[in-house]
Amino acid sequence: MEDKRALLIIDMQKGSFTSRTPRFDTDGVVKRINELAALFRTLHFPVFCIQHDGTGTGEFEKNSTEWENLDELILEPTDILVDKYANDVFYKSNLQSKLHELSINELFITGCATDFCVESTVQSALTKDYSITVVADGHTTAARPHLEAQKVIEHYNWVWQNMLPTNGKIEVKKLEQIKRDIMIRSNPS
Repeated sequence: MEDKRALLIIDMQKGSFTSRTPRFDTDGVVKRINELAALFRTLHFPVFCIQHDGTGTGEFEKNSTEWENLDELILEPTDILVDKYANDVFYKSNLQSKLHELSINELFITGCATDFCVESTVQSALTKDYSITVVADGHTTAARPHLEAQKVIEHYNWVWQNMLPTNGKIEVKKLEQIKRDIMIRSNPS
């Protein structure tokens, strides 16, 4: 079966990037996500922008400033917007139906926060038999009481590299390797 890829950009919202919650390498992560999203659009692969919708909770209320995506994140009208309601992007959202509608079987995962929404989505996508590539330098988090943010990211990249896939695969690769691989697979000679 032909691999049909999609990029997931999770929770790159203003409310997740505040002085109270400084994230590791924010500028670098946003730059790499923008670069990968541009490549996906050029190759006509869908880009999904996922935003946490906390309507009714007092946080991340839809259309509030904290709900908005970072100004530096480049989105295009062709991107598919998805509201999420829990750490796992698939939970009660329309993501699964949109992926099915587009016959997507391979996900490239980026965003915030490594140890919450990114992790939950990776686990959920595995149980749904997607092939997954986590962009090793395309996700971020904040420092935790017992671990610096960079170590949290390193830890999860290691965990994901060592997970057993279901019917798909799971890989963790840096942006530069992903770009080389995609170009090779998109232009077989």
